[in-house]
Amino acid sequence: MVGQPRGIDHLVVTVRDLDAAGAFYESLGFTVGARNRHPWGTENRIVQFDGSFIELITVGEGAAIAPHGERTFSFGAFVRDSLARGEGLAMLVLESRDAPGDALDFAASGIGDFETFFFERHARRPDGAETTVAFTLAFARDDRAPQCGFFVCQQHFPENFWNPAFQRHANGARGVAAAVMTADNPTDHHIFLSAFTGQRDLHATSLGVSAELPRGRLDILSTDAFRSLYGAAGAVEEEVFVAYGIAVDDLAIVAERLARAGIAARMIGPRLVVAAEDAYGVTIAFETAARGGGKT
Repeated sequence: MVGQPRGIDHLVVTVRDLDAAGAFYESLGFTVGARNRHPWGTENRIVQFDGSFIELITVGEGAAIAPHGERTFSFGAFVRDSLARGEGLAMLVLESRDAPGDALDFAASGIGDFETFFFERHARRPDGAETTVAFTLAFARDDRAPQCGFFVCQQHFPENFWNPAFQRHANGARGVAAAVMTADNPTDHHIFLSAFTGQRDLHATSLGVSAELPRGRLDILSTDAFRSLYGAAGAVEEEVFVAYGIAVDDLAIVAERLARAGIAARMIGPRLVVAAEDAYGVTIAFETAARGGGKT
C-alpha cells in the first residue's frame, strides 16, 4: 500500500529452451525446480531463495494466450512478445500483501489501471507430492519503458510455495540482490519508480537512480554507467532490463565453480559478472550478501 515499500518477489527471465536454460543455471550452482505449466500455456522452472526467486519461462506447445485488453494485462502475451524480441530479463515482480489495494494505488498514481489477475497451478513438494499454489497479480506500466514488465504478486498459499529444501544452492546464493534497467535519462523514471516500489526516498547520482527495497534494490542506470559497473561491451539498449544481482556468501566459491563449469566470468569492481551473451540474454552479477538480497 501507499507509503510501504515493496520488496523484490521475483524476476521473470524469458528463454527459448527451458530445459537447456535450467541446465545452465544448475551449472552456475543453483538448485532449479521442475517444469511447471500455467493454465494458458507458458511454462517455467524456478530458482527459489528465502523470499525471492528467479522464474525461467518460455511459451509451451499448444499455448492459448489471451490478448491484452483495455484494462486487461495479459502475462502470457507479454512473455510471448518479449521472447520474440530476444531472451533475457523481461519483468520485475514485487511482493504484495493486498494486490487489489496495490492495483488501486497504481491507478491513483497514474501508472496502470488494470484489473487484477488471479490464477492457480499445480506444484510439487520436494517429496514429489502434488500441491496447489495460487496468486493474484496487479500490473503497472512505465510508458517510457514499454518493453519492461512490472507487477506485484500476492501469494495465497505461501506455505505450499516456499520451501527451504529448494533454497539451498551449491554456489551459496542467498537471494535476488538487484534488478538493473538502463535508460537514456534515468531520472525520467523517478516518478514511476517511486510509485511502483512504494519507496519515496530514492538515491540519485550521476550514475542513475536507485530504490533500496525491503528485499533487494532496483537500479536504473545510464548506459555509460552500466558499461562501467558491469563491464558491458558494445551497444547497450536503453529502457530495458539488462542485468540482475545475486547475493552470495563467498565470491571465491562462485568463481571456482564457474571456472570448473567453463563459464566465463570477470571481477568488475565488487561483482563477479557473467556477460549477457553467455547467460541467456541477461547479465548476471554475483555480489556478497552484505550488499543486498535475502529476506528481511
